[in-house]
Amino acid sequence: MTPRLELQQINKSFGSARVVDDLSLQVAPGEITCLLGPSGCGKSTTLRIIAGIERQDRGSIIENGAVVSDDGIHLAPEDRSIGLMFQDFALFPHLDVAGNVSFGLTGSKSNKAKRVGELLERVHLAGFQTKFPHQLSGGEQQRVALARALAPKPAIMLMDEPFSGLDNRLRDGIRDETLMVLKEEGTAVVLVTHEPDEAMRMADTIALMRGGSIVQIGNPYNLYNSPVDKAAAAFFSDINIIRGRSNGALTETPFGQFLTPGHADGAEVEIIIRPQHLRIDFDRQGRGPNPTPQEGTPAKATVERARFMGRESLVEFRMEFDGSILKATVPAVFLPKPGTTLWLTMGRDRCFVFPAS
Repeated sequence: MTPRLELQQINKSFGSARVVDDLSLQVAPGEITCLLGPSGCGKSTTLRIIAGIERQDRGSIIENGAVVSDDGIHLAPEDRSIGLMFQDFALFPHLDVAGNVSFGLTGSKSNKAKRVGELLERVHLAGFQTKFPHQLSGGEQQRVALARALAPKPAIMLMDEPFSGLDNRLRDGIRDETLMVLKEEGTAVVLVTHEPDEAMRMADTIALMRGGSIVQIGNPYNLYNSPVDKAAAAFFSDINIIRGRSNGALTETPFGQFLTPGHADGAEVEIIIRPQHLRIDFDRQGRGPNPTPQEGTPAKATVERARFMGRESLVEFRMEFDGSILKATVPAVFLPKPGTTLWLTMGRDRCFVFPAS
């Protein structure tokens, strides 16, 4: 299948600062690709380059197999088959809903009215044609913005944190509705966000960015479970870091020896495990729990602090082995008192090993 959108070795600098660095990407029809990363990593600049608002210094942009921007060609934004959605919705306050959705459409009045009606029904706003933006809720305004972006049937939709202006109560439902509409239209979507939860919920493919480059790309499951480095693991959730030194492909940890193949003798390593993958058990006369083979040696620890977080409890432990602090989560109310002695085991198959940073 020909990619709906292809970026080839895009570079962009502002002065001496390289903002987008040799970025390549493909997006298929109906695919939702998320550019995910912290503020300042080049996500929004990449989006503006795709739209034609900024011009890259080097590289090519290809839509449906045709070059729209390279060293010699640069089509204006209005000549690209692209829809845009932003976090502030950017509705025209002096136009009613029908006027906003039909803005930029060509053709007869009856054809435009028909297209507006179809789209408003699709976004669950049938009968809202004569309402004005100030009469709508935030969620309704977002759906009007979606209908307007879809009205000219763009091949590609660019979305720059379009849900950040919605409160949490509305956000999940609106995101799911938007996703469904975009999939039905077969639109290739490039979504920008700094929220991992949003990327995991919406994207077919996540491109994790750092310093203007894509450091890892793949489906949400693979990025979460096979992070390329410690920073990638930490971007998706809290992490515990167990530090040690590899000797004979083994590293001593609070949980016994841990296999660290591929690291030279004497090399410092960091073993990463997420709090939900530490298992808590009660002290059994100093013997601790009976671990599974995957969990290895139990580690004795003392509770430092416990907090209830709404959907889970977070317990901080001081490890007897070396005095380090590890965090564990429990999907229930579990608030042991500080000073309580407990035992921890960890799922070794859920750990990641990286060279010490």
